[in-house]
Amino acid sequence: MPNKTTTPQPNNPLHGISLKTILETLVAKHGFAKLASMIKIKCFSDKPSIKSSLTFLRKTPWAREKVEKLYLSGMKRK
Repeated sequence: MPNKTTTPQPNNPLHGISLKTILETLVAKHGFAKLASMIKIKCFSDKPSIKSSLTFLRKTPWAREKVEKLYLSGMKRK
């Protein structure tokens, strides 16, 4: 069985980028207030922190997907 961490994923633009890195990049670029207006997720508007947001996003696939899409849309503009 191949090691999952070394298996190439050419069709996955997020391969090798952690959720923490994605979130930290978005917070640095937009801040929590703007993220809360862009993506309606309570963890961005009610006492936001990287730690609480990561906990929520790891447990909530639909929210994580929205955050990943926002990150990818910002990367395409570069």
